Amino acid sequence: MKIVVNMARIIVGILFIFSGLVKANDPIGLSYKMQEFFLVWGTGFLDGISLALSVIMIAFEIIAGAALLLGWRIKTISWLLLLLIVFFTFLTGYAYLSGKFKNCGCFGDCIPITAQTSFIKDIILLVLILLIFFNTKYIKPVFARGATTILLLLATVFSFAAQWYTLKYLPVADCLPFKKGNNIPQQMQMPANAIPDSTIITFVYEKAGKKVEFTAETFPDDFDDSTYKFVDRYDKVIRPGVNNEPPIKAFGLTAPDGKDITQDLLNTGKVVLLFVEGAETPLGKWQEGFARVVADAQQKNVPVYIVSSAATRLKPAINKTNFGAVEILSGDNTMIRTAARTNPTIYVLSKGTIEGKWSYKNFDKVSL
Repeated sequence: MKIVVNMARIIVGILFIFSGLVKANDPIGLSYKMQEFFLVWGTGFLDGISLALSVIMIAFEIIAGAALLLGWRIKTISWLLLLLIVFFTFLTGYAYLSGKFKNCGCFGDCIPITAQTSFIKDIILLVLILLIFFNTKYIKPVFARGATTILLLLATVFSFAAQWYTLKYLPVADCLPFKKGNNIPQQMQMPANAIPDSTIITFVYEKAGKKVEFTAETFPDDFDDSTYKFVDRYDKVIRPGVNNEPPIKAFGLTAPDGKDITQDLLNTGKVVLLFVEGAETPLGKWQEGFARVVADAQQKNVPVYIVSSAATRLKPAINKTNFGAVEILSGDNTMIRTAARTNPTIYVLSKGTIEGKWSYKNFDKVSL
């Protein structure tokens, strides 16, 4: 039994650390996934703390995994891991059984897995953690107390420092469709191996004051235009498709006059786009760096645009800067949040291909 329990300890510990490290690459992505759950549950008031919850949860995964491997305070850690995996199993089970989520973000965007796979994974983990929980007597500390304390402190510092870096300087591993080298028009196309949803037309009629639904194959024998009044028709999905969404959706850029100039910009030889999520972020933290980029672009005749979902509210603040003449385009907020994992983020495109992207912390490194 001792061997089995310690094998379970190693598997669970490594998996928790791995899961935490993958998500630490993009903690803001996990916060967006949390907001999806909050929306479904009607708890949108928690959106404001979703990033803090994301950072804490990721750090806990890494620290708890390290503590389990080191055998530190195993009874306390086993309790915490059990509570956490019960919570995770509930989330993944809800995501799978409700059908409202294609994935739960368990391994971030770098390792997308289905809600069903996530649920099965958490059930297996629950069994392993229960095995550990009821057999903690077989687990002993690997190192002396002093060495264990130092290692856990290092794990704690690393778990928070890694997230701080990615939140300020963009993810180390870019697993999003907007990564450097990708061509946006190509990413907007349906994948070649896409399998569309299988649907069937369903008719809605009213008869004797009651609504009835049927398909072309199940028309009622007493169907008569005089007794059945048409209400509606819709396509009912009978088998969900596979990989049937383009990697980049809702990429649209609208000029102040309402004109869609998406294709014009994607066909431009070179263009600079500054993605700004909203008007709340202080301009002071990126104004100086962006001004240098604008000046460099003007010397090289490269057009520059600001893209925001709050163009109208952002305009007065931009007008007060020395780059007030830069045109502000309107874009979908979800698209901007996907493209800009730091707020703001600069892109340099060449005929729709992403030549480079930089966090506001690295605007001095933008090359045109």
